[in-house]
Amino acid sequence: MTDHQGTPPILVDASAIEDRAIPLHCVAVGDYDRWLAARSDAARGWLATSGFRPDDGAVTLLPGSDPETAEALLIVAETAGTQDEPWPFAGLPFGLPQQTFRLAETDDGATHDPALAQRLALGWALGAYRFGRFKSKVDRPPAHLIWPDGVDRVEILRLARATHWVRDLVNTPAGELGPETLAAEATAMAVEFGAAIEVIEGDDLIERNYPMIHAVGRASTRAPRLIDLTWGDPEAPRVLVVGKGVCFDSGGYDLKPSGGMLIMKKDMGGAAHALALAQLIMASALPVRLRLLVPAVENLVAGNAFKPLDVLKSRKGLTVEIGNTDAEGRLILADALAAGMEDDPAFAVDFATLTGAGRVALGQELPALFCNDDATAELALTEGVRIGDPLWRLPLWQPYNRLLRSSVADISNVGEGQFGGAITAALFLERFVSPGVPWIHIDQNAWNGSDRPGRPKGGEAMGLRAIHAMLAKRFGG
Repeated sequence: MTDHQGTPPILVDASAIEDRAIPLHCVAVGDYDRWLAARSDAARGWLATSGFRPDDGAVTLLPGSDPETAEALLIVAETAGTQDEPWPFAGLPFGLPQQTFRLAETDDGATHDPALAQRLALGWALGAYRFGRFKSKVDRPPAHLIWPDGVDRVEILRLARATHWVRDLVNTPAGELGPETLAAEATAMAVEFGAAIEVIEGDDLIERNYPMIHAVGRASTRAPRLIDLTWGDPEAPRVLVVGKGVCFDSGGYDLKPSGGMLIMKKDMGGAAHALALAQLIMASALPVRLRLLVPAVENLVAGNAFKPLDVLKSRKGLTVEIGNTDAEGRLILADALAAGMEDDPAFAVDFATLTGAGRVALGQELPALFCNDDATAELALTEGVRIGDPLWRLPLWQPYNRLLRSSVADISNVGEGQFGGAITAALFLERFVSPGVPWIHIDQNAWNGSDRPGRPKGGEAMGLRAIHAMLAKRFGG
């Protein structure tokens, strides 16, 4: 599905085309007047008569006497280099004509801030994405950018590939992407990086003690699976990455309404993030011992589907009463987390499109972060703000554990009442995390509900770059 080796064609090397490339001026709002004063009378007159306003994100072309003398202008809010956020630049590939651009020289001939160049190149790479796999007519290709001087090309390509992969996986219809597809994608990645991989399938999940993964996925004609990948020095700090891989979620016997089911192809968004994070860890040679666990299932209705008020035994041994079959993601994550904890990891993270309550609390664009360790949470939050991949912490409010009580089992898979659903879901997962292991749970949407510059409607990577940056800081990559 994804070319993990390919280079985004929108970033090109300087060559004979450099002289013909259109200069792109990236000007902070506060610097606009100074920049404007250094322009020609013709350029100032054109900007005035065209009604151009130097607002954040405004972009325009300044015509020249011929195409070779044209220039482009982008207004950005912050002074160059104060953040590493790429999004102010991500609208350019489709906001500019289908031509080749280059970062313009400064008026005084000074070298551009490397942070500005890095943000521009990454934003361009992220913003050039379109999902056209099923279209008979390809959309207009994006504009090209000559690689700016001084950027870390390898890092930009790594981040762009990982983000594009998440988007591709989430955007692919469930009819084309089932548990077997996720396993094939993980296997291809394992081959690329020399990782070991095992895929446990169907009734073997019962034999290997993954009962809740089997129970959730057994109603589908596409057998449930657990993808188990390991990579890195066995003596290095152990990092556990888990992703919810519900390739389609009907809700089970607690059937979703049609509107709620419409985009449930995205319910494997957590798995897409886990795969992409594993790719980033391996591609950047982070000095860790990685274990990636992705339970991949479809939650469907059939005669053998699990039912409301069933009691399931988990891998950890806890019994779980099914208060709602549409709260299935936490069940498969619980078995995977319990397995990962058997390695005594130094850090664990799971990604999941887990609750509507998380979206009610924070909206579609801001993932919720739950964490049992304040220093770990603060590092993830700080890195997310720095690179423009924000997260927002919600509490693991321990008194709400009472809402998960069951009269017939050790725990219910849903909380009592209508409120705090994201918190009770996180508390449920915490039951399967070993004490003392720093753990982050990301409750995310993995989906853009509408178009934004550089972020088209559809699948989206949310929190991926933040967690990767946090791991690099924590483990010395």
